[in-house]
Amino acid sequence: MELSEIIPHIEVLIFASEKPLTSLDIVELINNSFGFLEERISLDQVETAVEGIREKYNSEFYPFEVRESGGGWQFLTKKDYHKTIAQLNGDKFLKRLSNAALETLAIIAYKQPITKGEIEAIRGVNSDYSIQKLLEKELILISGRNEQLPGKPLVYATSKTFMDYFGLNSTSDLPKIREVLADQLVEGTIIRPEDFTDQPVAEMTGEEAEDVSALKVNEEGELIILPEEAATDNEAAPEAGADESSDKSSDAPLEENNPE
Repeated sequence: MELSEIIPHIEVLIFASEKPLTSLDIVELINNSFGFLEERISLDQVETAVEGIREKYNSEFYPFEVRESGGGWQFLTKKDYHKTIAQLNGDKFLKRLSNAALETLAIIAYKQPITKGEIEAIRGVNSDYSIQKLLEKELILISGRNEQLPGKPLVYATSKTFMDYFGLNSTSDLPKIREVLADQLVEGTIIRPEDFTDQPVAEMTGEEAEDVSALKVNEEGELIILPEEAATDNEAAPEAGADESSDKSSDAPLEENNPE
């Protein structure tokens, strides 16, 4: 069977399916529908056809696209039209998870399979309510019990609904923790003379000047430049004070040795 004949059947299957379809699902469904044919389609043919379908709907002409999400292929609307679609379901569509639920969900996503006790050890607070809400929304599921721990507690993991909700095909598509932390690094602030005045410092001091000792901050917090004489006197002041102090200390014993 030619690819041009296969593509419409693949489109119909993906469009009509209530759940994401894998390439293997599509192969089986099409072969079952054309069971009377001697020539059966292969996985390679389906994957090639799906790639052609993706390129077709990536065009700006279409408001939707074919994406691999939730473990299989789906027709999904493009981001530019999300606000329009939200009008169909009102506030329910826009309702978001609480911070506590998101925090719990993130821990489960990265640490699964994980018990409630392990979640609470990481969060530091009771997580009964958050876990219950996530179960109700079918974002997580009970995947079994931990046979190694006392009491054999329940173990939680993310569901296919979670993958579909966040547009992921598998847990390997989750952003790496290092990448997330790298965006949060704080760099040191470099303070320059220009930060204290609206005037270009290069024009105030001269482009070739390297000595900024004449730059001072007044009581109002403004950057000013001392006159050349004032700057010179200011630099010489500590030395003069030192000489005066030295002279007084040397005069003191002379007064004691020569009383009038």
